[in-house]
Amino acid sequence: MRPTRSLLIPLLCLGAATSFAPAARAQNFFEELFGIGRAARPPVPPRGVPTAPPPQPGEPLPGDPNAAPPSAEAPRPAAPPKPVVLKAPGEDTVLGQELQLNGLSGKLKLERAGTATTARISLPGTKVSQPTESCTVPLANGNPVTLSSEGRPEGVPRFEAAGAECPLRFEVTEGGVFVSTLGNSGPLCTFTAADCATTPNGLWGPAAAGLIPRSAEFDTARGVADKAVRDNYKLMTQRARREDVRPIVTEQAAFSADREQVCRTYAREGAHGFCHLRFSENRALALATRLGVNTAAAAPTATAATPRPRRKPAVEGMNPDGPGAPLGE
Repeated sequence: MRPTRSLLIPLLCLGAATSFAPAARAQNFFEELFGIGRAARPPVPPRGVPTAPPPQPGEPLPGDPNAAPPSAEAPRPAAPPKPVVLKAPGEDTVLGQELQLNGLSGKLKLERAGTATTARISLPGTKVSQPTESCTVPLANGNPVTLSSEGRPEGVPRFEAAGAECPLRFEVTEGGVFVSTLGNSGPLCTFTAADCATTPNGLWGPAAAGLIPRSAEFDTARGVADKAVRDNYKLMTQRARREDVRPIVTEQAAFSADREQVCRTYAREGAHGFCHLRFSENRALALATRLGVNTAAAAPTATAATPRPRRKPAVEGMNPDGPGAPLGE
């Protein structure tokens, strides 16, 4: 019986594969022997297994028993906290300006006479014989009073008029001067000849009308100043001995009350916050000085960003960049 065509084709293929198998195995053997086949190609790692990067020149090979163990770098200690320093005011910011006590009454004008600083000051008060009536007493009959410079013991320029009829101390702030009486006479200065009793203590600064437009600026800067006060007080407690911590905490607790006592009589203070801001700034600078910072030479580490002006709302249905649109701000 003769085989059919359908049986001949598989038999021929099987015979060819059988005849070529020994030759293929011999060829693979010689390729592996002389390194020209698969042995010449590096093995491919399984998918998903990370491969180590090749060693750099000078690095020990992995598994080398003579290699030194890797040295772990010691973590760097955190830098100790530093005092927060605000921009210290200079006397140039108030020279030649007409300042008033609480922005309401009296007159104070600091001037430069050569290398010295002088002050023309008229103290407001009430009559001794008629307490319901007001009065004003010019020091030195209205002539300039020479001030002695006391440096920056509290971080800001300080001047004194110790020989005046009413001995006074002047501590400069940005755009104003904090004035206080010297000696043991208390905050009251009485001028018998003028029948006038004056209380010059407080902030001498601009009138409220010029401060209200800057209320947003003052509010932003006050947040920075208050934070500087808290941070510097915290640093003082960290550096102080245990027995010295309580006075520092007591001083910080009295800070808000002292500020309110000084600023409550400033004209329209609730509308602009000028006095509260300057009181906080001077306190922060005083604390930084007590922490060893030279505020006259140190660069400020905290500043208040100028608030951006509010944009006017766009008119609905109008292209602000198109022709015929009104000019922007």
